Amino acid sequence: MADSYLTITAPAEAIFKEKMSKFLAFAHHVESGAEAKALVADYQKRFYDARHVCWAYMVGAARTDFLSSDNGEPSGTAGKPILGQINSLGLTDVVVVVVRYFGGIKLGTSGLIVAYREAARMALEEAEIVERHQMEDISFSFPYIAMNGVMKTVKVTGADIVSQEFDNTCMMTLSIRADEAEGLRNRLADVEGLSFR
Repeated sequence: MADSYLTITAPAEAIFKEKMSKFLAFAHHVESGAEAKALVADYQKRFYDARHVCWAYMVGAARTDFLSSDNGEPSGTAGKPILGQINSLGLTDVVVVVVRYFGGIKLGTSGLIVAYREAARMALEEAEIVERHQMEDISFSFPYIAMNGVMKTVKVTGADIVSQEFDNTCMMTLSIRADEAEGLRNRLADVEGLSFR
């Protein structure tokens, strides 16, 4: 199972001009579809005087949660080309918004596709692309006497401690790369008295 994916680190923007129309493109890192839609709504408020605010997003390491909108442009001329640029770079956890100010000259279907695609591409080219890893949390409890065994396992596997509670019965949650989670579970299963939650 591949647990790595590509995303952008910080907002980026670009401007594309075509036959007097101006296309302002903005790319943002997002963690969910709801966050992407909230950003789109923010742009729609901010650029209330623009003719169109078109967008597309892709979220999740599996890259199966995505949506796009032509926002009044002819069907398939804005959202799909924007999403196409996200796909061509293999990105996820990203939303791209392209704001169009109409310049008075119609671009036609193919002209619109090219303009939205170019604006999205330029914004994404301005962004810093990084590789991230899908993480998995593992929660368990164990008797205090087993503390040494647990801490040795944490150290050897390089897992991050998310939370811990020490008492007669201790509780801990660890975070580790998804493709290393099974190995960590197997090591922890060897610790006497440990049970997964």
